[in-house]
Formats: sequence, structure tokens, C-alpha cells
Amino acid sequence: MSLTKEIREIIASYDRASAQGKRTALATVVDVEGSSYRRPGARMLITEEGELTGAISGGCLEGDALRKSLLVIMQDDPMLVTYDTSDEDDAIFGVGLGCNGIIRVLIEPVSASSEPHPVALLRQLAADRQSAVLLTLFSLEDHRSSLQGTQLLVKETEVRGNTGESLMPRTILPECYDVLKMERSVIYRYQWQQEEIHVFLQFVPPAISLVIAGAGNDIFPVVDMAGLLGWDVTLADGRPDYASKQRFASCNIVIGEPEKVLERIAVDQRTAVLLMTHNYNYDKALLRQLLVGNVPYIGMLGPEKKRMRMLEELREEGMEITGVPANVFSPVGLDIAAETSEEIALSAIAEIKAVFHRKQGGHLRDIKGSIHRQDRDIKIEVIKT
Repeated sequence: MSLTKEIREIIASYDRASAQGKRTALATVVDVEGSSYRRPGARMLITEEGELTGAISGGCLEGDALRKSLLVIMQDDPMLVTYDTSDEDDAIFGVGLGCNGIIRVLIEPVSASSEPHPVALLRQLAADRQSAVLLTLFSLEDHRSSLQGTQLLVKETEVRGNTGESLMPRTILPECYDVLKMERSVIYRYQWQQEEIHVFLQFVPPAISLVIAGAGNDIFPVVDMAGLLGWDVTLADGRPDYASKQRFASCNIVIGEPEKVLERIAVDQRTAVLLMTHNYNYDKALLRQLLVGNVPYIGMLGPEKKRMRMLEELREEGMEITGVPANVFSPVGLDIAAETSEEIALSAIAEIKAVFHRKQGGHLRDIKGSIHRQDRDIKIEVIKT
């Protein structure tokens, strides 16, 4: 599940709980040392009746986090909880459960009477397709510090949250904009009023937007897998009998000739396009437009011979194309010996995921050190005053 999907599900769960008058708390992984199942930024909503949405681990921490969350809800104060899964003698959270690290989880009450509360900021984050930075404070010195909590949401076009005279706005905003530019999360130590506070600046990109050209039966597993991951899916096809809400209820659908459909589809740097129409001319017309649009990923069904013929024809028609453009992936997908439509969907979806995260799609066992991106969450050991 993508972070964006997890956030959407947390918002929906919070809305249901609020409508029923239930109190809630939000648990956020704010720091990890060593190995863990989830990384900083993972979240879980807890209701006073013990309902859980989201996850902060593979299941080994949720029970204890639930108990502590109920205490946070009752006392209406935030709490930082530290789990040391690197202790081999720990019968509960030891390495026998597959983890080997220190995980810090901030649990904060969510009160509709005190906005902007953390879920309100998550709602603003999910409102559009802008990258954002969520700013969360936590204290290693005082796990009950009242300064702790999700305080700020920063996008290029707006700032929401605690913009008063307390800690956040005037002092940390420059770092928030730096994180937006770097596109990676960081953690600072910050000295404020005789207290050392850690500042987790989480970079959250929008969900991947998948545009699928084609609406044949082989599209169904692609749509299902992309939906499971929380991607935004749009279908483009010239056949209204195929591209219909009856067949693809969860998708945005655009029907029209290839020269017109892209005019009705918003494409950004988190957009992947799959050409799966089985119509050579339709795919070629779309490829012509996509190559001048700087789309990060263009995947196309068919053999290498089809790709080379299509690119050569586009050159003959006046396009300047050198070799195979780096953003064109054809034959589409990772090499997993895919044959059925379901296997091809898995191969293509995995390749898109790898490309957007700058991975090669190799074996995890061959990676030395952490399997997570080394630059994803960097702890900056600098005290800012």
C-alpha cells in the first residue's frame, strides 16, 4: 500500500469515527535506527474502541501501540513510545520477530475541537496532486512533551497548520522548502526554550497516476493491481463499449481519438503511461505526443521489433529521436517470464514502481546494508537554535 492510500484510508476511518462520536489517536513512526518493517512516516489511526486503520509495523507493535493509544486518548496528551527490536533477550519485540532496530512512534490525540489537528493536515495533503512536507515534532528527552505532534503541512502553494509564534513556522519553513526541492525526508535536532526537540520533515509525493491506453480484457489485472497500491488510474480508448464505467467502475475514463485524449488527461512527473490498445496506429499516435511531453514512464506492449519500427516511422515523419528514449520501456515490464495477462500486469506494475523509485528491480538478497533507500530519511545530527 502506498503512503497516499494509507493516508486516504486513515481520513475515511477518522470521518466514520467522528460521525459516530468516537475519539481517536494517530500513531506515526517518526524515527528508525536499524531495520524495521515500516519506515518513518508510516501511520495508524486508533479509535477509542480499538479499531485500527493503517500500520506501523508488520503486526508486532500494533497491540502495544493500541494500549498506549487508548491512554493517550483518555489523557488527551501526546506520547513518544520507543520500541527496541534489536534486543535479542526481549521476549516480546526481539529479533525473533524479524526486526532489528529501534523504532520511535509518536502517538497524538486527534481532537476535532482543536484544529488544525493531524488528520486535518492529512486531508489537505490528499486534496490535490502536489508534493508536500509534513512537519512532526518529537522529544527524546521528555516522551510526554506538550510540544510534540504533527504541526505543519507545507506545499509550494500553501502552508497549513501551526503558524503562530510557537516553534514551527518562522524557524523551520526554510528547511521545509529545502525538503520539497530535495524530495527526501530529513530529521533535525532543534534547540527550543531549553528543550531539545527532534523535527521530522517528511516528504510525501502524490500517488502515481497511471494512464492506460486500452480497455481490453487484459487491462483488468493492471487496474486491480494499481488500485490495490492506491494509484490513480485513467483509461483512454476510442471504443465506448469497452471503456465504460460498467467495466471499469474505479477508473477515470476518457474516450476519443488518440490526437485528442491526452488533452483531457493531466500529466505530471508522477505519471506513468501504458500503451496497451493492441492497435498499432493508436499507440503510435499517443507515443508521438508523449515523447514531446516529458512523461517519466512510457510502457508499450509488444516485441522490440514493434518498438523499433514505430520509432523509425516517427523519425521519418520528422521527429528527432536518438536511439531508444530513456523513458520508453518496450517490451514492457521486468523480466519475470510473464506470460498470462495477470503475470504481464505484475511485471509492468513492478517496473513502474522500480522506475519511480530509481531501482533496478534486482534481488533484495544481493543488496548490501539497508534495503531501503539510503537517502529516504536522513538524520541530520545538527542542533539548530
